Amino acid sequence: MKKLLLIPALCLGLGAATSAQAGCLMGAVAGAAVGHFAGHHALLGATAGCAIGHHHTVKERRANDQANQNNAH
Repeated sequence: MKKLLLIPALCLGLGAATSAQAGCLMGAVAGAAVGHFAGHHALLGATAGCAIGHHHTVKERRANDQANQNNAH
């Protein structure tokens, strides 16, 4: 249980993170919670959540950059 509380505390302490890192952290928190309740696999869930959150954030940023480029021309 202490590990589950440590992850959100670390996330709050990293306020100057980039958006991709923030996506990783949000995914890690969600993945850790799901992994904890799905058989005490919080570390595995946090790892998978981080990868998914990072991927989603980068994909969203690329789409926004492309939309901005199309609007500029």
